[in-house]
Amino acid sequence: MPRVIVLVGMMGSGKTTVGKRVAVQLGMPFVDTDDLVEARAGKPVRDIFAQDGEAAFRVAESAVLTDVLATEGDLVIAAAGGTVLSDDNRSLMKHKAQAVVWLDADVATLGDRTGRSSHRPLLDGDATARLATLSEARRHLYESVATVRIDTAGKPINEVVQLVVGSLTTRHGT
Repeated sequence: MPRVIVLVGMMGSGKTTVGKRVAVQLGMPFVDTDDLVEARAGKPVRDIFAQDGEAAFRVAESAVLTDVLATEGDLVIAAAGGTVLSDDNRSLMKHKAQAVVWLDADVATLGDRTGRSSHRPLLDGDATARLATLSEARRHLYESVATVRIDTAGKPINEVVQLVVGSLTTRHGT
């Protein structure tokens, strides 16, 4: 049976960075759903939001998640932060993934990590206030789908990677 690990969490929680390293350590391929959405659309996420709207991005995000979860073989997936907004996406992750790892962090940490990025259209304006609102709205959704939660705040990347890998081998025999 294929091993499929999905990383979920807010922007800045470390899904892409940690996911790449977890994939290397486990000898598995890695995909980032935002990258796949951009490749299919032929434009960056920011342009999708600006030209097509958030709803179009969410449709593309769901299509990509459905496709990657339908592939055969081992895979580590960094799911876009808003992927959990869809009931269908949450159901897919619960039923198709061996593990759904919620990388969590407080708003101050998320703000520090995302403050240097210009590709996150949902953070235009007061990024800290927006992160707080998004985090509050999504928290219960991440919790509902996660098989494990790891707080990434104040932890070096290597430690978070080891916590993820450790949780997989302890809980799932990966």
